Amino acid sequence: DSNHTYGTMFVLLGLTNIPYLQALSIFTLLIIYVITLSGNMILLIVVRINKQLQTPMYFFLRNLSVIDVCFSSTIIPKLLITTLSTDRSVSEVECALQMYFHLALGGTESVLLTIMSYDRFTAICKPLYYSSIMNRRYCISLAVVCWTGGFLNSIVHVVLTFQLPFCRSHQLDHFFCEEPPLLKLSCQDTWPNVVAVYVSAFVIGICTFSLTLFSYLHIILTILKIRSTHRRKVFSTCASHLTAVFLFYGTIFSIYLQPSFTSSIETNKSVSLIYTTLIPMLNPIIYSIRNKDITNTIKRILK
Repeated sequence: DSNHTYGTMFVLLGLTNIPYLQALSIFTLLIIYVITLSGNMILLIVVRINKQLQTPMYFFLRNLSVIDVCFSSTIIPKLLITTLSTDRSVSEVECALQMYFHLALGGTESVLLTIMSYDRFTAICKPLYYSSIMNRRYCISLAVVCWTGGFLNSIVHVVLTFQLPFCRSHQLDHFFCEEPPLLKLSCQDTWPNVVAVYVSAFVIGICTFSLTLFSYLHIILTILKIRSTHRRKVFSTCASHLTAVFLFYGTIFSIYLQPSFTSSIETNKSVSLIYTTLIPMLNPIIYSIRNKDITNTIKRILK
């Protein structure tokens, strides 16, 4: 594009300019990052060493932990550096890479959550066929599709965004390179980008969320037919996954399904902060706290 100037430097305005709030945010983010890394690494180790956890459900849970570690590492370290430093500039290449991995990992997680709900649907609604359907080869194929889809989708958005001329301003009023605030810096018509966002939101967001709800509708109907002694254990596993699903999709939809990205900057920052920092930290806690297999393994390791 002849109108595009390569080598653009963006300035991330961050979360706040108030000194004491900056200090508080650095301290909080550091704690969140440490908990995220340690929580997900513990989950990965526990699933690895416990032979009883070598099942499709835990295979996908391991994938989720990898996504959470990578997702958090894409955002928090750079956020800490820019908050601590007086120089908040970020190169166009750095910005594009951060946006690429953020969108790729977010898309991958969206598809993975649907696959995890399908796994629970098969286990609960079709128990006699579960082992034959969810065999190792099929699980690996689903994981490959999940990761490939997320990373290919992200390429489209990065290419469309970084061919735009950013002539309104180079000050990005956000704490990382996210697509909606970047589009606001362009003085060119961004309708192809907006269309791409809505198409992705429909396919990777609404469609996957609908399939998840469809799976859980069947699961709930099946659970109601189960004897009360087994019902609680089955529901406990599903409740953990549903909590993660609603946390993830609720925050994503509130940003990417806003008409023409009209929500306030501060609202976008707050919601982005939840899904980029808090959800990766909460996921291992949500999946472990009511899971006796995981908690018992952790107790055995600590003894």
